[in-house]
Amino acid sequence: MPNEVHRGACLCGAVVFEVETPLRDVVACHCTQCRKTSGHYWAASSVPHERFRLIRADGLVWYRSSPTARRGHCGGCGAALFWQPEGEARISFSPGALETATGLQTEAHIFTEDGGDYYAESTAAPGTRGARLKASCLCGDCVLDLPAPSGSITACHCVQCRKASGHFSASFDVPEQSVHWQRRDGLAEYRSAAGGTRGFCRSCGSSLWFRAADGAFSVEAGAVDGPTGGKLAAHIFVAERGDYYSLDDAVPQFAGAEP
Repeated sequence: MPNEVHRGACLCGAVVFEVETPLRDVVACHCTQCRKTSGHYWAASSVPHERFRLIRADGLVWYRSSPTARRGHCGGCGAALFWQPEGEARISFSPGALETATGLQTEAHIFTEDGGDYYAESTAAPGTRGARLKASCLCGDCVLDLPAPSGSITACHCVQCRKASGHFSASFDVPEQSVHWQRRDGLAEYRSAAGGTRGFCRSCGSSLWFRAADGAFSVEAGAVDGPTGGKLAAHIFVAERGDYYSLDDAVPQFAGAEP
């Protein structure tokens, strides 16, 4: 019986790839680098190079995130796609980018000690109201500050957020006029067909913010340096979540948008 082939793509279609089964089950990484890249935390499957094919690479940008690995994202839409360690004949990829059911499951969570203070199970103390939060991308080309604490944080499992983040997003609302940019040399924007706009760093691919078609503005929780002072309050669009993970916290879930 021939191996199954799964096709994956970024949001804008400028990067397309295929992976051939068998695939490693998914590992969710909570390290600071993965949280900044994805805006929440990153999840990845893995496959040997001989079972990985780049079909289209027009938008592919590689960023060396450490001396031992580089990360691949789309420079057109900012989708977090790949992680390639030096000297290994395997590549990690975002299962959230796959266009069909994966048949995988999440086998482990790693670097959980670096996880966000806003996770449902977190016991971190709330932030101080009146202070400012600092947020930044992985490479430092984008730095901003905004009011603290972040307050209620919403996790979105829609197809767009899964493709953009590589897993699912987590963000909090803030008035856009209250955001102060200290540096935005690498800032890029991608406007979706539905009218929403995503802000990301074109150099390292870090997800930073989202502006809805109606003007509502939100910042990615994973972009915040240090504690957010917020708390995960809702999972939305869970009807579109990936088949490789489950939601077993006590946070309210909604099939579509939060009412």
